[in-house]
Amino acid sequence: MLKTWYFVLLCWLSLRLEANPGLKVRITQKGLDYGMRQSEVKVMTKNFPSYPHCRRIGMELVKQAVLKETFPSWSGQESLSVVKVNYVISRLRINAVDFPETSASFIPGTGICLSVARASATISADWRMNAWLLKGKGEITVSISGLFISIIFNVSRDSTGHLSTLLHNCQLSIGSVKVKLSGRSSWIYSFLSGYLEKPIHTKLDKNLCLNIKYKIQMMDAQLRKHKVLSQIDTFAQVDYSLLSSPAVFKSHINLDLKGTVYPVGNHTDPPFMPAPFALPNQGDSMIYLGVSNYFLKSASLAYYRAGAFNITISEELATTFSLNTSLLKYFVSEMSLSQAAACPVLLNLMATLPPAVSLNADRCVLQITGSVEVFAALPNSTTQYIFTGNLTASTTANLTITKQKLIISLLLKRFQFSLLHSNLGFPEQKSVVENFLSYALRRVVIPVINDKLGKGFPLLNLAHTSLTGPAIKMNQGHLVISTDVHYQPEDREDEDLHSHS
Repeated sequence: MLKTWYFVLLCWLSLRLEANPGLKVRITQKGLDYGMRQSEVKVMTKNFPSYPHCRRIGMELVKQAVLKETFPSWSGQESLSVVKVNYVISRLRINAVDFPETSASFIPGTGICLSVARASATISADWRMNAWLLKGKGEITVSISGLFISIIFNVSRDSTGHLSTLLHNCQLSIGSVKVKLSGRSSWIYSFLSGYLEKPIHTKLDKNLCLNIKYKIQMMDAQLRKHKVLSQIDTFAQVDYSLLSSPAVFKSHINLDLKGTVYPVGNHTDPPFMPAPFALPNQGDSMIYLGVSNYFLKSASLAYYRAGAFNITISEELATTFSLNTSLLKYFVSEMSLSQAAACPVLLNLMATLPPAVSLNADRCVLQITGSVEVFAALPNSTTQYIFTGNLTASTTANLTITKQKLIISLLLKRFQFSLLHSNLGFPEQKSVVENFLSYALRRVVIPVINDKLGKGFPLLNLAHTSLTGPAIKMNQGHLVISTDVHYQPEDREDEDLHSHS
């Protein structure tokens, strides 16, 4: 018996370790290129401001980051015959940088390669020298050309499900370094100009890759701070943690996310597992997002556990939507006799099961099972109980994408009703009751549910980025969203870009 339980435990652990994702994200080569090649079309920006690929993002943003960099001072010593000259270079600042050739590519099984060729930069600084009987100071201008940098960094998953980055390789070569000094003494200028080119070249060779490594470590630290649990609304949260390290291929990178929706404060996993599914073998869009039936089922369960499907139609709502006893008195004789004026009808609806979600090749169906209590709000501020029943409503879900969110809107297709109890004695007019409930569901209840669903499910968390031309493709058991992205910098960031153009 013990061996049997041991075998069952091993099987359960293997299932958990090989868990399928609820969400899949694919970034294609087209998406990778978008962030790298915008600087090559910057001339087009003024003529075609609405064209999505004419924004100088990617390397232009890298340029601005480089221009804002600060560098520590350094000192050294050079010899002229028997004279030792000590020098200090301080207040280093990059005045201009140009990346005429940039590229980005996926390295299968490893990560991403970013490269810059034929880059150039202009650096200014202050210099000061001190030797036997000699002193001098002034400004220095360093012109760097023929700079080549190739960076490969790994992408992986850390122990908490965050995306992690690590420098894998950095290659650097500098074509030439030219130094121009300004100062009072021409012979000091001639001396130091020639002697400073080599140490500056050496300093750049030694420190550039170290600085890049430090920047990637900073990026990794920021990624680890990023919240993998995202708040949807007051009812639910979604877990975007990585299940495994990203799978890198030549044409794209795939990220498998847990994609489980939980009630706020209750992170108990659903009693069902996600089924495997695959993204299409396409690369026409920048990003592909796969949403499994599991994701929608876990959302349905989370909202059910949070009580989001328990709805009360108040007197105010009933009055707004003309939901009153005039729709009922034709089959409730006691009400017809006791109330001459139409009274608002109140409804208490409670889901008795989590709504069942199914994704098919052409539609998404949501079936809601629950109970309903119906009351009349009388003029004397009391309520009169009318009836209680069970109902099952079948709805189709219209799915749209707005502001990086999946918006679900329900449309009632049909429903079934069974009477449980009534104090007023129903005649045999079931169809009239169903017509009333159909009216109430279509005009009041479904709009209330759609208002809650209208907040949407967050799909991506890309700052200052909008989805361009998103398209939804329904499949059996999952749906695929294909989209391009458009980066819109903040006003201050946009001003920075123009100020250096």
